[in-house]
Amino acid sequence: MVSARPVLKWAGGKSKLLPEIAKHFPSTFGMYAEPFLGGGAVFFSLERSRFKAAYLSDANAELVNFYRVLRDSVRELVDALRAPENAFVYKKENFYMWRAKLPGSLTPTMRAARFLYLNRTCFNGLYRVNKSGAFNVPFGAYSNPSICDEDGLRLASDALAYVSIVDGDFFGQCAKFAGGDLVYFDPPYDPVSASANFTAYAEGGFRWTDQERLAEYACLLSSSGAKVIVSNADTSRIRKLWGECGFVIHEVKAARAINSSGEKRGKVSELVMVSP
Repeated sequence: MVSARPVLKWAGGKSKLLPEIAKHFPSTFGMYAEPFLGGGAVFFSLERSRFKAAYLSDANAELVNFYRVLRDSVRELVDALRAPENAFVYKKENFYMWRAKLPGSLTPTMRAARFLYLNRTCFNGLYRVNKSGAFNVPFGAYSNPSICDEDGLRLASDALAYVSIVDGDFFGQCAKFAGGDLVYFDPPYDPVSASANFTAYAEGGFRWTDQERLAEYACLLSSSGAKVIVSNADTSRIRKLWGECGFVIHEVKAARAINSSGEKRGKVSELVMVSP
């Protein structure tokens, strides 16, 4: 049986780090929660037989709308992407036309189609918004990007069937989880430099106070018996924060694909924190 794979390009996606993350997972667990869903690489890698139910959430309302439409209306999404009158084709003028459209003026299906189209054709699959909350990533240079992979979309839709998908802040989203459950946090990373700060992913961004709030919440979940796994950048304050929480810190090497300088791309150190 062919397994579902992520259908979005996602900066910071965990596809290449899955072996390092998954080795800390229990063989089976009750509920699975992923509050910073993003591209969903970890969720899509899980066999359905390993968990009883899944609870996915994200602060990015456009991302959540996309996954809900993908789950509930994949046929309509494919039709919208393929309709000639919608002009979801790889051309610079089309990209900026769709980027300029206000998501609130569109139906949920057209919002989802716009989101996927921009994701597949923008620079490096980044999602970044300005102070007004408008998507502002530029057009990306590709040879022939895949915009509508119908088979991949349908497999992902099947994987999302009966899964709860919630729009909102991580805090309080996992209050129902306890012993035997698994929670994976992949928040916006603590920036290793000023130029690496890609936390303007949703209105308000993700500040150091949010990192601290997340650690406090993860400790509460761990004390309730849930297994908690967290990934983040390898910075001194992240090591200190999670070390003080009693989490076991594992250093891993991850490929860095995004940097303005080509010679600075390559493998960098990241951290995977595991509850005791």
